[in-house]
Amino acid sequence: MAAAQAGEPGSREYLLAKLRPVVLRRCSRFLPHHADAEEAAQDALLSISTHLDEYGGHGSFLGWVTVIASNAARSTYRSMRRRAEDSHADLPESVDPRTTSVIAGTRLDVMEALAALERRHPTLVEAFVLRDLGDLTYVQVAEELDVPLGTVKDRIHQARRFMRERLATGL
Repeated sequence: MAAAQAGEPGSREYLLAKLRPVVLRRCSRFLPHHADAEEAAQDALLSISTHLDEYGGHGSFLGWVTVIASNAARSTYRSMRRRAEDSHADLPESVDPRTTSVIAGTRLDVMEALAALERRHPTLVEAFVLRDLGDLTYVQVAEELDVPLGTVKDRIHQARRFMRERLATGL
């Protein structure tokens, strides 16, 4: 990472090649359809490459990459959803529209619950995404968000409760 930031020849490409599987795994947590996850991963890698010089060592580098990958996956999902709504796509009878997106192959119930969490409790989203979808430890999340560990645990607890209720009721 330091070599890539310093502009050493080939180091940026090497770093991105090493990060690609990690970023793709992160995006796949949001977008299980491989083509959608690939699209989000490419966007994330481009963003990482473009903004690499902005990483200042605050929090872990992996945490920084996780935030970018998570945001790219969520952005890809929102874009696919807008396209689906604009096209007025009808779901086939054999597919449960609450849980499956024919267009994206994505679990709509989880993504919709995450979108609702973001609308109603925006301060909870990032901690939840980093911990439960990004697989960072509580300590890593606290470092990444620059908030006390107790605050992180509380935010994640509240977010999990919201997601559990939302998924159980389907609202």
